[in-house]
Amino acid sequence: MARRTVQLRVGGQTYRVVTSASDEELQRLAAVVDQKLATVVPAGRSVTPQAMLLAAIALAHDLEQERTRTAAIAVRARDAFGRILQRVDAVLGAGPEASSSGEANDSTP
Repeated sequence: MARRTVQLRVGGQTYRVVTSASDEELQRLAAVVDQKLATVVPAGRSVTPQAMLLAAIALAHDLEQERTRTAAIAVRARDAFGRILQRVDAVLGAGPEASSSGEANDSTP
């Protein structure tokens, strides 16, 4: 996608941004910033650079929390899948040695 200059309105101010992102994505992201600004700036007050910084820090904090939550879910899912595989191996009669060494359990007569 070609780079172009677009105007975004955030916190009552218009900013010119050079980007290759879609208009829809930029407007969606600008709306997220506007929503966060609304939580840190009282209604009717002007948005200062400090308020923009506070909103950016709050968004970075939200992102960090999501990443931590996602990592914890991934660990729990990996552990659960490991337990499921152990149960499947046990039901099929394959011991942990066979499943970890990659050998099949040949119990046919």
